[in-house]
Amino acid sequence: MFTKILIANRGEIACRVAATAHRLGVKSVAVYSEADANAKHVAVCDEAALIGPPPAKESYLRADKIIEVALATGAQAIHPGYGFLSENEDFAEACAAAGLAFIGPPASAIRAMGSKSAAKALMEKAGVPLVPGYHGDNQDADFLHEQADKIGYPVLLKASAGGGGKGMRIVEKSAQFKAALESCKREAINSFGDDKVLVEKYLTRPRHIEIQVFADGRGDCVYLFERDCSVQRRHQKVLEEAPAPGMTEERRRAMGEAAVAAAKAVGYVGAGTVEFIANQDGTFYFMEMNTRLQVEHPVTEMITGLDLVEWQLRVAAGEALPKQQHELTIRGHALEARIYAENPEKGFLPSIGTLRHMQSPQAVTFDVGAAAGTPAAVRIDSGVREGDAISPFYDPMIAKLIVWGNDRSEALAHMAQALSEYQIVGLATNVAFLKRLVESAPFSHADLDTGLIERHQEELFPPAQPASLPVLALAAASLLTSEQSAGAAANDPWANTCGWRMNATLLRQLDFVDESAAYALSVGYRDTGWTVRLGDASAAMTLVERNGQHLVIKLNGATVRGTVVRDADAFHVFSGGAHVALNYNDPLAHAGQAEAEGGRLTAPMPGKIVAVLVEKGKEVEKGAPLLIMEAMKMEHTIAAPANGTVEDLLYAVGDQVAEGAQLLAFKAA
Repeated sequence: MFTKILIANRGEIACRVAATAHRLGVKSVAVYSEADANAKHVAVCDEAALIGPPPAKESYLRADKIIEVALATGAQAIHPGYGFLSENEDFAEACAAAGLAFIGPPASAIRAMGSKSAAKALMEKAGVPLVPGYHGDNQDADFLHEQADKIGYPVLLKASAGGGGKGMRIVEKSAQFKAALESCKREAINSFGDDKVLVEKYLTRPRHIEIQVFADGRGDCVYLFERDCSVQRRHQKVLEEAPAPGMTEERRRAMGEAAVAAAKAVGYVGAGTVEFIANQDGTFYFMEMNTRLQVEHPVTEMITGLDLVEWQLRVAAGEALPKQQHELTIRGHALEARIYAENPEKGFLPSIGTLRHMQSPQAVTFDVGAAAGTPAAVRIDSGVREGDAISPFYDPMIAKLIVWGNDRSEALAHMAQALSEYQIVGLATNVAFLKRLVESAPFSHADLDTGLIERHQEELFPPAQPASLPVLALAAASLLTSEQSAGAAANDPWANTCGWRMNATLLRQLDFVDESAAYALSVGYRDTGWTVRLGDASAAMTLVERNGQHLVIKLNGATVRGTVVRDADAFHVFSGGAHVALNYNDPLAHAGQAEAEGGRLTAPMPGKIVAVLVEKGKEVEKGAPLLIMEAMKMEHTIAAPANGTVEDLLYAVGDQVAEGAQLLAFKAA
């Protein structure tokens, strides 16, 4: 076993690898960019070294600097995590040339599977079933268009060197092909430095099922069962689970053996994932192989009781696989939800900002190295802490929430409960969306396919509901008790805010607003509390307990509990498993806000302009694409909000823009 390893990554995977290394008595070295100087993964490792500025190309993708740090610190091996250099054959070869063990497959296996088209040709020879499509080298746009027409629509364009849902486009009809190809190639070259694409038949209602494989350097290879990753948005996984619902032992064995055959065909060593697209009738086709540990590996650990990172370290150190196929078993059911800083209601746009408040569900420490015993019901893998920032430079993942149950029903209950306990303030998140998804009929009934989210838009994206009186009362109680505490602390009778009046009752209006409505909450002060009124509804309100941000109040005798986090003028109310954000109009602090200037189209987040699709003075119809931004390696199209004229273009291709920046001047017809 190694005595020291360098972790060439950041975030939760770096923390995860460091935890296993420490358990095994192996020291860890972190690398970090200037943006990550105070990051969690830096704190949990034994040593840390700065490798460059925030952009990944100048830090986490600098193989030379990473190897230099490894040699300088005496590390014997490099764990690449996932993303960045984890599937870079040149990096694997450079590690070997420097005398460092690469904790991953040999460069030859990465090379063989790195090109989706070459991998499919190899799989065809190995007898692994393939989706009909074109996987060749001819990248002429007209030729690819002809191939798509022959295959039949819909087709899927996929970056040959891609992954993570980037560089993928579904083309519904021939007339859309050329524009989709240009966009796909542009995103592919920006994300992977290679714009080669393949064209495949797009299956309707397919499931995405992947097999975890593990091979050692002695020729042995096993499969550690399957994960169902069908629930996706933008071709990126949202929820993962193991085992796959409805999987028969016969089909599991067939898919597992096909995955092992794929791994052996390229001389694989280490952890890998063979991904299949499966029809509802059970037939399956090879999609690709990820030559690294996957983001969703914890669900496999939960159902097997194994530490896959430990297996990686042992295999990379030359040891044999810890278990053989006949020794591997499944117990229970596990689910993973990816907690992201993003706004599902705005097309899952990534969100940036500071985690001003973060309260995670209660989690029992899950010892992935302990095969005996019962797994914890809730496990959280996270690379951030309260007070950390989610920057525009890296993936906006906050945490992975993993739950386990004796069966799928129990695991679903644990997941819904854990999501209801998550509290995050400072940026938009997908927590509420995930809870709706987990509790939705199609997911709870395991009616799974990759189009589930798109097919159930109305259920998963319901209209915003007005805030209830109990929620507004909690916000008011937080404000009023804070005012009273501040007045008492001032020890000044003129600062007293108890609301006492001679022969009268103090009446006050608190103005709140959220995305769905404005609320004029009337508050009457009483000796033992307050009276709150909203429209025709009113209630006597008393404070039972306040412990920091947690409040217990009574409304007409009924107990209401919640946590209220104030962030400037925003009151974030967490109660009953829901999160409501209310903006408070403080009349002493704000004389009023001007309406936003008309005729503006602004950047939804920081990014770079990659395409301008219109000219100054051009008349356009509502919905017409105007320009394309790239942010966090994903493209976002800015469209015309109405019929009108583009009066001015304020940015050109290649320009960086800040969130909220005016991109162009637009005059509605």
